Amino acid sequence: MAKKAAKKAAKKTTKKVAKKASKKTAKHKPAAKKKIVKKASKKPTPVKAEKKSTTINPYLTFNGNCEEAFMFYKSVFGGHFGYMGRFKEMPPMEGHPPMPESEKEKIMHVSLPISKETILMGSDSSEAFGHATVVGNNFSISVSAASEAEADKLFHGLSTGGKVTMPIAKTFWGSYFGMLEDKFGIQWQVSFDATPMK
Repeated sequence: MAKKAAKKAAKKTTKKVAKKASKKTAKHKPAAKKKIVKKASKKPTPVKAEKKSTTINPYLTFNGNCEEAFMFYKSVFGGHFGYMGRFKEMPPMEGHPPMPESEKEKIMHVSLPISKETILMGSDSSEAFGHATVVGNNFSISVSAASEAEADKLFHGLSTGGKVTMPIAKTFWGSYFGMLEDKFGIQWQVSFDATPMK
C-alpha cells in the first residue's frame, strides 16, 4: 500500500512538472507569423496606341540593277532590308500577259529602313507592265497614309489635273495602293497598310 501511494505521488509531481514546463515553453514560443494578405495589385493603366501619322519616303526605280543599288545603299546606311520581293512572286494578273522569264528575277519591291521615320524604297522597271526607266526621272514620292480614308483624300487631291497611272485599290500584297503623276509631272505613290511591311 505504501508503495502504491508513493507511485501515485510521484506520478502527480511528474505531471505537474511537465505542465509547468509546457506552459513556460508556450510563453517563450515565437508569436505565430501573421498571414500577409497581399492586396490585389491595381490593374495597369492601358497604354494608348500611338496614332499613326502620314509619312513621305523616296521611291527609286531601276533598269534591272535595283538589287545591286540597294546592296550598295545597305553598305552605306547599314541596317537590314524590311522586304525584298521579286516579280516571279506576283500572282497572274487578269489583262496582263504572263511574266517573261527575263523579268522574273528583277526586284518587284525592296525597302531599307534608314531611321524610325524614313524608309528608302525601290524596284526595277518592268517592260511587262509598260514601265521604262528614264534616268533623272526614275524616282517618285511614296506617301504612307494614316488611314484608308486619308489615302483616298491624298490620292484624289494629288491626281487633280494630273494623270492616274494605277487606280488606288487593295493589292495582292495587302496594301491599299495607287500611283499617279501630278499636274507638275511629279510621280507619287499613295498607300495605306494596316500592318506596314517596313
